[in-house]
Amino acid sequence: MAAIASRGRGRRRTINEINMVPFIDVMLVLLIIFMVSAPLITTGLVDLPSVGKSRQQPEHVIHVIVGADEKLKLKLDKEEPQSVQLNRLAERVKTAQGSDTNTPVVISADRNVKYEAVVKAMDVLQSAGIARVGLAVRNGPPADGH
Repeated sequence: MAAIASRGRGRRRTINEINMVPFIDVMLVLLIIFMVSAPLITTGLVDLPSVGKSRQQPEHVIHVIVGADEKLKLKLDKEEPQSVQLNRLAERVKTAQGSDTNTPVVISADRNVKYEAVVKAMDVLQSAGIARVGLAVRNGPPADGH
């Protein structure tokens, strides 16, 4: 409620002030509630995928390389990488697989490329029905020491 103050001539005037006491009371009650309930909250565990090691390297592997400029290259076994457009990637991979649709496709990318470019390449391959699509993983510390 607003307090009413009277001045010398009987004229009444309201004093505009914010009453902080209810605000402080609410904040203290909330603080106590959070302090009591915090130890009761269980933390969830996140299961991250692990990298498995293959016992035997497949003899025929198709590499899709995503460069730093997000341009795609297709490399078959030990041949020189050839440029390929994203909309023709699935067609070129299926041609390279030939009759063996179980040939693995490995996507490797430059460390500075956006993750979105890698996911787009993987999505194009998987929506085309290519069964074995994986990501290349480098073991060891990064080259720049971070």
